[in-house]
Amino acid sequence: MIEINIISALSDNYIYLLRNIEKNITAVVDPGESKPVEKFLNDKGWHLDEIVNTHHHHDHTGGNRQLKEIYGSKLIAPIYEKEKISNIDVFVSDNDVISIAGLETKVIHTPGHTLGHVCFYIPHENILFSGDTLFYLGCGRVFEGSMEQMCSSLLKLKNLPDETLTYCGHEYTQSNAKFSSYIDPNNELLQTAISEINVKRTNLEPTIPFSLGKEKKINPFLRVDDTKFTNSIKLQTTSVVESFKVIRLQKDNF
Repeated sequence: MIEINIISALSDNYIYLLRNIEKNITAVVDPGESKPVEKFLNDKGWHLDEIVNTHHHHDHTGGNRQLKEIYGSKLIAPIYEKEKISNIDVFVSDNDVISIAGLETKVIHTPGHTLGHVCFYIPHENILFSGDTLFYLGCGRVFEGSMEQMCSSLLKLKNLPDETLTYCGHEYTQSNAKFSSYIDPNNELLQTAISEINVKRTNLEPTIPFSLGKEKKINPFLRVDDTKFTNSIKLQTTSVVESFKVIRLQKDNF
């Protein structure tokens, strides 16, 4: 059995602490800072075995050094970012199958937000850690990669099973919801999701995890290959990449 604890950090980051109860293994995903992780571990009396990074940005790696020093944890991170993430113990690349918290995990290279960004998919638990590639009702900004790369990365994640529960790097959901509603105002499933999102945020609850199956129907960035959707929002292109680019640029300026 796997237990996933959500730790809020910095202004809007989420850090994920995975606990394999049977094997007594604990891993942390994207520790942007160390103090809240240390406190959680100390309160539970747990040791930290593994640190996992999706990409090199400091708000996802800022706690690496301190946590490694305190716990002697093994650092798992993308080989593509070895020049930007220090003291990596296990280098991972696309399609690798590795162990995280004692669970078989597939590595998916998802360039776009950064060139070396990876996501981690745990098939037997139907869990995806999407970092800053896929957000609830949104996607990451394209900083280092190209629009083509980001579009391809998102469609790669779209191919995962509908049952997948997705844990992303930030609580951007209400902002993403406003844009999604603006661009797709007649989507009833989207409006229902937004109502649920607003209740959770009013109660100061995370909107994470979210269902990938539902996301395929309400996230505009996962629907750029759906001609019915692109026609309904009157995009003047039949190109999937161009459709993505238009929507991403609209979001950047929203």
